[in-house]
Amino acid sequence: MQISVDISLYPLKEMGYEEPILAFIATLEKEPNVNVVRNELSTQVHGEYGIIMKLLDKEIYSVFEELPDSVFVLKLVGNNRKGIY
Repeated sequence: MQISVDISLYPLKEMGYEEPILAFIATLEKEPNVNVVRNELSTQVHGEYGIIMKLLDKEIYSVFEELPDSVFVLKLVGNNRKGIY
């Protein structure tokens, strides 16, 4: 099943909050079987449900280990919405 996920990450710290966000996105972009689209307010990930969910499970866990005072907002759509507005 193809899905799309809209992700926002909010590291709750005053200084240097951009770095963890950019590192998280860069890690997602390393997965060759998903398509990652960056924009100013969030990041979209498109691809196979199982691959995306395993990737998010691993990477969200890593962020929480490093920065436990972080908030993720995820919106999941049950089909691939890449390029559809």
